[in-house]
Amino acid sequence: MRSKQKHEFGRLRSILWPIHRSETRMILPMFLMLFCICFNYSVLRNMKDALVVTAKASGAEVIPFIKVWAMLPMAVLLTLIYTKLANRYSQEKVVYILITGFLIYFALFAFVLYPNQDTIHPHQTAEALEAMLPGGFRWIVAMLRNWTFTALYVMSELWGCIVLTVLFWGFANEITRIGDARRFYAVLSVGGNLSAVLAGQVPTLVMEATIGDAVFILMSIVIFLGLVTMATFRWMNVYVLNDRRYDELHGRRPLAEGKEKPKLSMRESLVQLAGSKYLLCIAALVVGYNLVINLVEVVWKDQLKQLYPSFGDYNAYLGDVTTAVGLLSMALSFLIPVFIKKASWTGTALITPVTMLITGVGFFTLLFFKDALPPESLFLGATPLAMVVFFGGAQNCFSKGCKYSVFDTTKEMAFIPLDHDFKLKGKAAIDGVGSRFGKSGGSLLHQGLLLIFTTLSASAPYVAAILLGVIVLWIFAVRSLGVQLHTLVANRGEAIGEDREKQVIATTTADTGAVAATT
Repeated sequence: MRSKQKHEFGRLRSILWPIHRSETRMILPMFLMLFCICFNYSVLRNMKDALVVTAKASGAEVIPFIKVWAMLPMAVLLTLIYTKLANRYSQEKVVYILITGFLIYFALFAFVLYPNQDTIHPHQTAEALEAMLPGGFRWIVAMLRNWTFTALYVMSELWGCIVLTVLFWGFANEITRIGDARRFYAVLSVGGNLSAVLAGQVPTLVMEATIGDAVFILMSIVIFLGLVTMATFRWMNVYVLNDRRYDELHGRRPLAEGKEKPKLSMRESLVQLAGSKYLLCIAALVVGYNLVINLVEVVWKDQLKQLYPSFGDYNAYLGDVTTAVGLLSMALSFLIPVFIKKASWTGTALITPVTMLITGVGFFTLLFFKDALPPESLFLGATPLAMVVFFGGAQNCFSKGCKYSVFDTTKEMAFIPLDHDFKLKGKAAIDGVGSRFGKSGGSLLHQGLLLIFTTLSASAPYVAAILLGVIVLWIFAVRSLGVQLHTLVANRGEAIGEDREKQVIATTTADTGAVAATT
């Protein structure tokens, strides 16, 4: 009989590296993969924002239109493609196919589309449309005018949505037990956030280069790290996950009846999602975050363009914010095991909405009263606009810092107890479409308000009111999901955040049947 002696990490190691020696062969390659994927996402996110916002006849106002009319349809399409591929090929092949598709597009943009933008951007047609259409359509025209930048914006966002959230975290959820997630995901989160710290300084390094050279350098980095990601994933499948210990975690265990479980279509997955209170609560968390961050971020980026109208300055400022986000996220990542142990899953999951509520109220309050600020309240002679941009950047840092540490970790932990197919398709529907729905919902609200008030600044009070309502609903969803998650895990004889030895003992007597029916 296995010894029940509990092995404890030292206090410092339990924070910095709570990983057993036998687990390093699995954690280190996953750490490298997440580092590369997140580094690419940080570089792409800053570059696509800078290109779109500073493009000819464009501005931050075009972002809501891109998210509704370009990104949402593409997110739905790519999620359908993912589901078809997942039903036909192994999980490993799906990863290779999708990442290769992204890298081919990024190479096409760097070597063909961007160098020939003056030829392929329909500026004359756009000017004719602007003359014909009402003023409220100018941002749709701007989206079409700079269509290659619009396409880059969409593909960059989908890299984070599909490659990071669906592919990587879906894979991580497959090979991780709920009792190990507190330790594993905290360490992995450090890797992702360390990449943001380093990636945030890349725009500063290429700031003196021409825009064309900067795009070429940045895209070359993205392509190289994408290849490293696939090579690492291949090594892990060949040399780590061929062990029979991982059969159950991969869902390769034969069914009791000896028959293969029928695979669900995307439509069937959405029907199951709609009928599951558990998955609907996870979807509410994802939609809530993306809706709130989009409502605030567009207003802040409008102020940022007024302060930094050029591509180089705008991209460099976003890079500094990305570095700050990475540092904060990394610090919080080390504390995740402590948060979950002391405050439970629910208390940890509430950190993000509460933080966004406090910082969002602070940012909008300063924005509303910036013209009434007395000179002595300004820091080191900064202008009111600079103060608003600074506090908006701080709000962005705290919001994304929490998102990339505690929010992502607690959300992914909620998927782990689910049945393999239910987990795979439910995650694709929630992270592939739900996140885009949240951002597109915020964009639709911005569009409607822009048609009425013309500018983002004039519509800001209404944005703030909507933000408060969404965060309140988000908090209720967290509390409901927390109750369901602890009940679901307890029914399996497990506990959230147990050490590995305790988990092994528990799983020898736990009921390991499918849990989809309980949702």
